[in-house]
Amino acid sequence: MRSHYQVNCRSQHDHQSPLSSTMEAAVERLVQKAWDLHLPLPPSQRLLISIAGIPGSGKTTLAAQIVQHLNACYAETSPGIAQTTRLAAFVPMDGYHLSRAQLAALPDAATAFARRGAAFTFDAPAFLRLVKELRKPIAPEMTTVWAPSFDHRVKDPVADDIPIRPDVRIVVFEGAYLALDKDPWNEAAGLMDEIWFVRVDEEVAGERLVRRHLASGICKDKEEARRRVEQNDLVNGREIITKHVRFDEIIDSVEDPAWSPEAQGVGSK
Repeated sequence: MRSHYQVNCRSQHDHQSPLSSTMEAAVERLVQKAWDLHLPLPPSQRLLISIAGIPGSGKTTLAAQIVQHLNACYAETSPGIAQTTRLAAFVPMDGYHLSRAQLAALPDAATAFARRGAAFTFDAPAFLRLVKELRKPIAPEMTTVWAPSFDHRVKDPVADDIPIRPDVRIVVFEGAYLALDKDPWNEAAGLMDEIWFVRVDEEVAGERLVRRHLASGICKDKEEARRRVEQNDLVNGREIITKHVRFDEIIDSVEDPAWSPEAQGVGSK
């Protein structure tokens, strides 16, 4: 690949919306940055990027779009190779939720279920092990590394569902606690090449989360959804805001229905 190739993958979204244009411009800039950062790396080294943010910030949609654009650009510049390989992989942190069975086995199961989504309801050591594995130099004998996903229909993780093949050179992680300055999240953060943070107004995030909880069936009505947002999601978000590691990028999220996870088809599994 040419070392100074300019990525020029046009977004598939409607450019009539100025808000869409704002987010699309952010995607294009970050895609270019990731592309430029990976080019000088030796073939044995991956570029690891974390995208963090409070619940409802839009980090999942942003991360998925960046990976999609990177792979599209790779297909344009390396059409023969791209038929059998991918440049980038997307790994959401959702797969590291403790399962409902694991939550039920905790000493205070009721609190664990009520606070699901808080840092203590994730298997952080398992996530750290994944990052360490992907940080190792790529060797010819290496096999595919598998990460868990999260099935929102059954509300539980799915083991070994996301493949990261040896030919993947860029891994984009996404999750609320990927920049949390608390063990072992901060150890995983220290292994990243870049940490990007999606910033959003708390009120905007709260409204997004209310809609999300109603659409997913987590809450039966708007009152219950607002209560969950105020007593769990935004509490978690404030911890992220007040105790975080350094950011390499801060991206402002805008309110735009076209960029919701539902509209983008993200996290529907």
